[in-house]
Amino acid sequence: MTTGCHGNGITPRLYGSADGTRRGPYIPPGRALRDAPWCVMQALETVAALSVAATIAVSLPSNVLVLTCFLYSAEIRRQVPGLFVLNLTCCNLLLTVANMPLTLAGIVTRGRPGGHAFCHVAGFLDTFLTANSMLSVAALSVDRWVAVVFPLSYHSRLRRRDAAAALGYAWIHSLAFPAVASCYAWIGYQPAYASCTLRGVRSRYAVYTLLLHGLTFLLSLLVLCATYLKVLKVARSHCRRIDVITMQTLVLLVDIHPSVRQRCLDEQRRRRQRATRKISTFIGTFVVCFTPYVVTRVVQVFVGGSISPHWGVLCKCLAYSKAACDPFVYSLLRHQYRKTCRDMMNRLLRRSSLNASGRRPVDRKTRDIQKNRPEKETMKIETKAEGTKDEERNEV
Repeated sequence: MTTGCHGNGITPRLYGSADGTRRGPYIPPGRALRDAPWCVMQALETVAALSVAATIAVSLPSNVLVLTCFLYSAEIRRQVPGLFVLNLTCCNLLLTVANMPLTLAGIVTRGRPGGHAFCHVAGFLDTFLTANSMLSVAALSVDRWVAVVFPLSYHSRLRRRDAAAALGYAWIHSLAFPAVASCYAWIGYQPAYASCTLRGVRSRYAVYTLLLHGLTFLLSLLVLCATYLKVLKVARSHCRRIDVITMQTLVLLVDIHPSVRQRCLDEQRRRRQRATRKISTFIGTFVVCFTPYVVTRVVQVFVGGSISPHWGVLCKCLAYSKAACDPFVYSLLRHQYRKTCRDMMNRLLRRSSLNASGRRPVDRKTRDIQKNRPEKETMKIETKAEGTKDEERNEV
């Protein structure tokens, strides 16, 4: 006997019209409203599980690729923002490997994955990695601001030791809050979020929640808005200056073809929109991914009561999706990382073709030696011939 969406182990009966044709399942009055939420709940849980699985599938390879580019390219390692990108990538990678699978298991099994100690460690990591990633994004925005507003003195204003000091503060800041939560036993399994995270009901926990989200999320958001809006202002002033020069040039070039003139105007319009689009992406991803989760946590503490588990899981999935967006927003879409990916791909394909043909790959030093070997052998033969001629001449 099959179990339908509108029944609890009961096969739905089919009802007919006056002419005897079957139209659909018979549903007793009132039972549709009682059983419909069960169907909706099943669908929402399936969508949430698929969302977390898709986030893992995107976040894991993309963050691994960013880490590989950092290790492969010496030019990326020499740059100051590379330290912030490395820290952000490691946080996202650990969050993907350690916390996302546990949330997926919590959605599927509808219970706490693992024991109490295991859940405590997962909750500690969740708070630490989320706060650290927020502060890393804020540090990247400060780096962009210094690079755009002070381009000539950038290397003297922001050095590697300054970046290391900023990362040290981010780690201390991020470790302090979960450490306090561990001391007060505020870490455990939250069924509303299907994950091991912060939980508490006392007034101290309310103050702790305000401090945590005020000094991490709100502080990072204010830094993002202040720095990127200043960057946008400077970029627009540069665009206006370039536009004036472009229009003066177009006025002087009377014989220019109309298509060339239109192409210059289109490029001028794209240049004006490029900075706005990038900055909107930086701030928009941060707000869309983290704001619902943070607001829900604060409202849950101060208003009281339980929240819908589907809304809680949706907010958690949005927060996790930031780990899948960061590699593309801050790394993989930049020219330097794309060039590094092409270099790695070309090197990999060259080795694969050599292995398929049975030849061993030759490094640059060996290739230079082989290239110069015929010249050396020719010089040896000429020297030997000259020596033979001298001996014959001496014998005569």
